[in-house]
Amino acid sequence: MNRLTLVSALAASSILSCSRRETTSQPMAQPSSSPPQAPSAAPASPAVPRSDDMFDTSKGPLTLRPLHHASLLLQIGGKTLCIDPTEDAIALSPPPADYVILTHTHGDHFVPSAIAKVRKPGTIVIGPREVTGSVEGVVVMNNGDKRSYPDFEIEAVAAYNQQRGPAPGKLFHDKGRGNGYVLTIGGKRIYVSGDTECIPEMKALTGIDVAFLCMNLPYTMPPSEAAECVKSFRPKVVYPYHHRGSSPEEFASAVGPGIEVRIRKWY
Repeated sequence: MNRLTLVSALAASSILSCSRRETTSQPMAQPSSSPPQAPSAAPASPAVPRSDDMFDTSKGPLTLRPLHHASLLLQIGGKTLCIDPTEDAIALSPPPADYVILTHTHGDHFVPSAIAKVRKPGTIVIGPREVTGSVEGVVVMNNGDKRSYPDFEIEAVAAYNQQRGPAPGKLFHDKGRGNGYVLTIGGKRIYVSGDTECIPEMKALTGIDVAFLCMNLPYTMPPSEAAECVKSFRPKVVYPYHHRGSSPEEFASAVGPGIEVRIRKWY
């Protein structure tokens, strides 16, 4: 082999090696408090890149920003609300939060180190009682509780499994432990489901303008079940979120006409 042939072969080998390194992904470790997670999977077709969606309210423009998986950001009148921040969400550099809202303690929603990073002096942290063992100064809300703040009103909604669990007689999410929430901001009602199946409390919701709805098996529900629930309470706009391993496009197709489905980038 002459010198030119040898150099060309080495270059090709180097390029192939780099290509292999770039296309090999490592599984993300899950915090011990979370249930086993479905393997990471991108949506079945390209989603709109992360960006701010705007809604008009009586208090001015409301900004909604997908962060990661179950983490999202809302901004109104210079105030920032961060829901279920995790380290993956913090990596996207969200602004410090005036309010942190927590649904439950599973590790894909609840990461105390991430809460500490987004928290600032005076931040109000809201969550169910089970988060108080790891985060100080939490305003506790139980299912059905309502509170008012200068920037919004909040109602804790039940979020739980009815049938799915890790073993017979056990559920991934027991009733009463975690919350979904309805936030009323400048006349707009925003529902964030947390982890839940299609439960009666969700079907009974009324006047929802924007909904963020979970869907992944085995922990919550499949896209088809989520779509049937959405058709019960009929939000004006619905975002599939918390859908790792599931197809938001399948959900959108099952919802059908009359409800706007917005697919955004969560992973």
